[in-house]
Amino acid sequence: MFSYIDGNVRRLLEEKGKIRTVEGRDGVRLSVLGPIPMPVLDKQSGQERILGWYLFVRRTELEEVDRISRELRVGRPDDLLHLLTSYMAVNSLLVHGQLQGRSDVLVRVHSCCMTGDVFGSMRCECGPQLQEAYHRIFQEEAGAVVYMASHEGRGIGLWAKGVTYLLQDMGQDTYQANESLGLPADSRDFSDAAVILAHFLDEGASVRLLSNNPMKVEHLERGGVKVSERIPIVSGVCHHNIRYLHAKQSRGHTFGDDELPED
Repeated sequence: MFSYIDGNVRRLLEEKGKIRTVEGRDGVRLSVLGPIPMPVLDKQSGQERILGWYLFVRRTELEEVDRISRELRVGRPDDLLHLLTSYMAVNSLLVHGQLQGRSDVLVRVHSCCMTGDVFGSMRCECGPQLQEAYHRIFQEEAGAVVYMASHEGRGIGLWAKGVTYLLQDMGQDTYQANESLGLPADSRDFSDAAVILAHFLDEGASVRLLSNNPMKVEHLERGGVKVSERIPIVSGVCHHNIRYLHAKQSRGHTFGDDELPED
């Protein structure tokens, strides 16, 4: 992923306040780009909304890309391949309204799912969850979605996720399939989401988290973000994903008062 920005452009954006660095309580530093106006459609109501889009990446990853690009300028072409294939986990914050001045903000921390969010796959409920989260946030005066682009397949990546789908079709559940590849059942880390939320929220503010996953609460609170309530979000349940949802339930996900149908 080629992520280098020409130094003159970077300085211009910094002067305009469009690139800045924020730091979390554990010393993690993020480079933040934005806001960028993002017109979107609330598919449930048919209304247009304008979100503020921010991109954020670990500062150490950005500095490594910048280092390689500088060396290329002084005659180290062998580093070109490394630069072109370097990977940065570029995540997003999408803000509705004004978060500052709010004491209890509705938030969704959403793990990237290309198959569900983009392709519309019903093997999971990720796409409908994301749309439902947007709709609920739009009904409030302010709220946010944190989109973790580095979390495909609970952290194993898109290629390995494709392999796990084939293993699931052979009888394994979604967690067993990850483990069959010698990979963690869930390797996601939501600490960067905590850093970005803590930066945009007022000191002492809390969030109401749209999630079925208690681990997200744990990671956010460890990063200094108080979660006043975890609100289950159940959407898109169908016969294609019910086995997948039962597997998540067996690993600690809770769905509130909604009873999942049997397999």
